Amino acid sequence: MGKGSVLIIGGGIAGVQSALDLAAGGFLVYLLERKPAIGGVMSQLDKTFPTNDCSMCILSPKLVEVSRHPNIKLLTLSEPISLSGTPGDFTVRIRRYPRYIDEEKCMACGECTNKCPKKVPNEFDQGLSSRKAIYLMYPQAVPLKYAIDPENCIWLNKPGRCGFCAKVCPSGAINFEQKIEELELKVGAILVASGFETFDPSFLHTLGYRRLPQVITSLEFERLLSASGPTRGELRHPFDGKPFKKIAWLQCVGSRDISRAKVPYCSSVCCMYALKQAVIAKEHARGPLETAIFYMDMRTMGKGFEAYLERAKEEGVRLVRSRIHSVLPYGDKALLHYFDESCQFNDESFDLVVLSVGLKPHSSIASLSEIIKCPLDDFGFLKSRLQENKPGVFVCGVASGPKDIPETVTEASAAAARVQEILASARHTETKHKTYPPERFVFPEEPRIGVFVCHCGMNIAGVIDVKEVTAFAATLPDVVFASDNLFTCAEDTIKKIVATIKEKKLNRVVVAACTPRTHEPIFQESLREAGLNPYLFEMANIRDQASWVHPEEPKKATKKAKDLVLMAVNRVRLKRPVSISWHEVEKRALVIGGGLAGLTASLSLAAQGFPTVLVDKEKELGGFARIVKRHLEDSSLPELAQTLVKEVKDHPLIEIKKETRVEDVSGSVGQFQTKLSTRENIKHGVTIIATGAKPYFPQGPYAFGYGDSPQVKLNFELDTLMANQPEEIKNYREVVFIQCVGSRTPENPYCSRVCCTRTMEQILALKEINPGLKIFVLYRDIRTYGKKEILYLRAREKGAIFIRYDLNDLPQVQAKQGLSVKVFEPVLDKELILNPDILILATAIVPDKESQELAKFYKCALSQEGFMLEAHQKLRPVDFATEGVFMAGLCHYPKPAEESMAQGLAAAARAATILAKEKLPSSALVAESDPRKCSACGQCEKVCPYHAITLAELKPFGLVSQINPSICKGCGNCLSSCRSGAIKLKNLDEEIILASLEGAFGRLWY
Repeated sequence: MGKGSVLIIGGGIAGVQSALDLAAGGFLVYLLERKPAIGGVMSQLDKTFPTNDCSMCILSPKLVEVSRHPNIKLLTLSEPISLSGTPGDFTVRIRRYPRYIDEEKCMACGECTNKCPKKVPNEFDQGLSSRKAIYLMYPQAVPLKYAIDPENCIWLNKPGRCGFCAKVCPSGAINFEQKIEELELKVGAILVASGFETFDPSFLHTLGYRRLPQVITSLEFERLLSASGPTRGELRHPFDGKPFKKIAWLQCVGSRDISRAKVPYCSSVCCMYALKQAVIAKEHARGPLETAIFYMDMRTMGKGFEAYLERAKEEGVRLVRSRIHSVLPYGDKALLHYFDESCQFNDESFDLVVLSVGLKPHSSIASLSEIIKCPLDDFGFLKSRLQENKPGVFVCGVASGPKDIPETVTEASAAAARVQEILASARHTETKHKTYPPERFVFPEEPRIGVFVCHCGMNIAGVIDVKEVTAFAATLPDVVFASDNLFTCAEDTIKKIVATIKEKKLNRVVVAACTPRTHEPIFQESLREAGLNPYLFEMANIRDQASWVHPEEPKKATKKAKDLVLMAVNRVRLKRPVSISWHEVEKRALVIGGGLAGLTASLSLAAQGFPTVLVDKEKELGGFARIVKRHLEDSSLPELAQTLVKEVKDHPLIEIKKETRVEDVSGSVGQFQTKLSTRENIKHGVTIIATGAKPYFPQGPYAFGYGDSPQVKLNFELDTLMANQPEEIKNYREVVFIQCVGSRTPENPYCSRVCCTRTMEQILALKEINPGLKIFVLYRDIRTYGKKEILYLRAREKGAIFIRYDLNDLPQVQAKQGLSVKVFEPVLDKELILNPDILILATAIVPDKESQELAKFYKCALSQEGFMLEAHQKLRPVDFATEGVFMAGLCHYPKPAEESMAQGLAAAARAATILAKEKLPSSALVAESDPRKCSACGQCEKVCPYHAITLAELKPFGLVSQINPSICKGCGNCLSSCRSGAIKLKNLDEEIILASLEGAFGRLWY
């Protein structure tokens, strides 16, 4: 048995997610971060695409959860210096730099920084503002403790010359005597999540960065948009205060640039964050704002990204396909020289030019690579193969290459799964359980309500008068305390809520902030820590339901916020404590779908020691990977599928059910029961849906001759041709590819993500067989994101010719009498006629109907396109809103095999957070039946979608309705159908509903 502890290097979102997964899975986690606080680059962002969620709003609860978790030990201002040992028994030496602050004593009051005379550029604001030598990294920092910058502190450089901070600190937390320490940790595994840095464009002199004040980077612009940034979210120049009326974004700065930046790869995120910034900038602007994005290819290849692109166009964001020559001074503006798509030279002036800088390896990667003995790739990122660099050492996130937040979070969970596989026998050997104070008995006390109103930076306060709402709340009956806070979900405010509950003897709490969907659990946890029942709590969603929907009507939005607060106060006044019951966890998993994602998830769960049932509707496991002849690094896709199938068949903990479908589902997380078409009933604690998707078969205007001529083939049919008939290809003279066949159309308005990359791979394979072959690719945007850009470069080097077409001017194919393709070439400004020997259609990936049926069984949502809809697109990419049900692979969205397998691992890690527990709390807000009123009509049993209600004998009442609280989800169907008024929902009865309605009309309720 190895050590049951893990060291995670890096405190960004990847490190945070893997830490939470591992801690929930039964392991002690040491989370190492070189800076004074965790959060990484995500903490610097204003909003996240494509949902436009406030970045800190969704990140902060996770940071607070990390800080409060009993099995996560934060080591900030720390870095590894040596590593020895073997998997399961590593010894890591850590260097910990002094904070010069006693963390136990620091109250984060800010008195020290008010008195500090030394100002320096603020790195968190990218140098656009200043901070003091003693500082808090950002307002919601975790841990919320000040730190002293030793390079700029007057006392540390010249003792006796200053020391004001120590004089004014009310708790005596300043300690100038702290020294560098070295610690030794014994851990079973190491996970590297060291993150990234952004490209520095200073040496690209033609772009004017650092020379022209009108030129800034995209991360600097994020700080301008942020409510905690140098301009508090106001769209104006931080140096002269002038508002912007016209802004340009220049794409691919430090990406896809071999000649100047020496960076050949695509950074994957820049197109989307530029679109997001252009959209959000229009929202922040006080008056009309022109926005333009200058780009080569618009790479919106992720889930919901194409729809965001269309939204940006509708909102007036101008897109200019171009190549940038230079940025020059032009009075108080910047003049942009560029070539447009037809190779015409243009000049245009802008108030601000934003350089969309790419992602590069973190500066610590090279030394870290030496310490952990893991090699770097050609671009300086850590080499990674399904998250493992060498035995016992794993990597995730942008440490291994450019990627977006959902991919980063997925990889973090995937790496956590790999860790749990090798340390499964040591689970729970070093962890401890969190304890809470005894619950206070609040009856027969009169209601004492506390109301906490959130500014949410500018998300709420930018529209709503928060002070006015707080003052209104203070006047309401039974409200004994009301306050407003910049970020109510921040660690310091959470602590204040706990302290205020105790000090003011509050027995009910209302938080007026954002959505309870993401934040209610963290506030309920605060009530538990204060000794209150967590269900004596209400949230008023004044962000989604007021400020966000009425941005142009601040007075009306403020009035509505008051009404929402009044409704919440009326409801919480009538609430009663609800006891929490527990139910045992069935330690078995059900995986539905035998493709790469399902096979990977099954193997991971089994390796962790959890019995798994794998169900697939087909005769053979392996899914679509069995027929796609794609070559991987050291094998092919069919070979990989064959290997995984053999491992699954040989594993003693995996039970396989082929040619089987799900027919019915009952129960809930920890206690599911699934009926199969084989008439078996499977009891299991979690479900992973990995049912895949299917290829689009061209039809209508997108058929391009498919079905009319054997010379027109689909991309996967070309794989078979190359594998089985290479001699035929040697005789070809010309091949044409048409991209986006069935993708990015009104019928399927999304990018299928894999088609461009697959075309490049096929071009290179064709050239291997027939070097003299002419190849033309008709495309709309080339989307070889990340390191896949190298394939695009190689295809061009091999002579492939790329011709762009427009959706409104499709290529015309004549396939019945010989094969010809007519296409308009925008650079030459003329129509071309191609006569290929074969035409290849790069077709879309479309949802499978089986996924849609399963979604009904497990009460899971679907996207508009028919793919599975995750609980949160950024931070819960493999979770469903239905607890205990997870997704992986193509049923979620089109993706390459590597990403499907990573999702399979991630789903296994998330499932393990449940299976690792002996018991789970049942939903407390459930229905209950009064046997004295029940007439045993059975209507409630018929309408219950969760099969939680049965008619059974109960002495002395006879046959009555009985509700299983571990299965009930509190949907209310039974209540609305009960003819005798015997059923009610806890803390949601008629009186509470009526009280809420009274509040909606501005009336009090006693």
